[in-house]
Amino acid sequence: MSTAHALPAPTFKQDARLIGLVGLAHGISHFSQLVLAPLFPWLKEAFDVSYTELGLVLTVFFVVSCAVQALSGFVVDRYSPRPVLFAGLGLLGVALIGYALAPNYPTLLLCAVLAGMGNGVFHPVDYTLFNRKVSSTRLGHAYSVHGITGSLGWALAPALVVPLALAFSWRVALGVSGALALAVLAVLYLQREVLSLPAAAPKPASAPAGSAAAAGGFDFLRIPAVWMCFAFFLFYAMALSVVQTFAPEAARHLHDVPVALIAACLTIYMVASASGMVLGGFLAADPTRCERIVALGIGIAALVALSLALAPVSGIWVPVLFGVMGFANGIAGPSRDLLVKRSTPENATGRVYGVVYAGLDIGQAVSPLIFGRLMDHGQYTSVLVGLAIVQGVLIASAFNVRRVRRTATLAAA
Repeated sequence: MSTAHALPAPTFKQDARLIGLVGLAHGISHFSQLVLAPLFPWLKEAFDVSYTELGLVLTVFFVVSCAVQALSGFVVDRYSPRPVLFAGLGLLGVALIGYALAPNYPTLLLCAVLAGMGNGVFHPVDYTLFNRKVSSTRLGHAYSVHGITGSLGWALAPALVVPLALAFSWRVALGVSGALALAVLAVLYLQREVLSLPAAAPKPASAPAGSAAAAGGFDFLRIPAVWMCFAFFLFYAMALSVVQTFAPEAARHLHDVPVALIAACLTIYMVASASGMVLGGFLAADPTRCERIVALGIGIAALVALSLALAPVSGIWVPVLFGVMGFANGIAGPSRDLLVKRSTPENATGRVYGVVYAGLDIGQAVSPLIFGRLMDHGQYTSVLVGLAIVQGVLIASAFNVRRVRRTATLAAA
């Protein structure tokens, strides 16, 4: 038996420390994605630019993040996830402070490039560390915590920067945001031994059923399930983007919801999603049922979206329905991540996750172009029906992943 097979299984304490540190870093990644949008009114006045120009800053962020996410997986597999993670957090901290000090609009764009570079490393790094170091019995919980900390990062951004901007200035708000990212980097550096990767995985290095060995640097691109996962995450990001940007406003127009309640819809959605991920972590303990859990959670969310679009819902119930939709999506979260793991060769984790999760950035870039046009034309019902359709495509995509994986298994047999 090889020494790699003889490595002891990680203890609960070891797994908890690693999951907590990776989750903390992932929260900063999501925090950076929403830190600018709440400050658009201040930035618009400070730089005398339009909302379209400010939106371009976010587009630059996600386009760069998409490219880096795909490329950083190769770096993670070739070297180690830890230095890549440190570089990503450092770039985010520098970029956020750069936003705070920016003298003009072009500088904002330059800082968005740096922030996108920093944001692009997290998924290849995080899932490589989880899949290589966390016990298989706790992997579902690792994915659950990962999703929860991401949702909390989204929730923290407006909660932190808006009060600081009101009390002091938008520059102070962004400066504090940058300091927060660098403080997390310092915490992770002090705990760097937890983030080190062993020479071999703590379990036998065998490729998942239905996947090909990835001996060559690009061999994993020939695995059909990888591209099915990519498509799944592209549609997942499109649905999430609709919820974050247009769905609450569309529901307000359709159901005469008070503005104060609509403002709470996204917060309720995110908190409920984080709660659902806790339950989803337990359900994901059996990876063979991950497609069914995804179908159940996202199916419920699609029915809620259709209800918001077509049913005569009282305005006071709209935030409740957003909470139900968030909880259902949260249940599907950990199993969603297991879809990728089950299609990933052991020696290509960073590359596969880098390419697959690049679909998230592409989906977030494409979705506003489609649904924003519907909003501009007052087609609010179409926005919510479109959200339900995208969620339905997600369910089909999940089962397509399983189908191509099984086909590959039979072909190999």
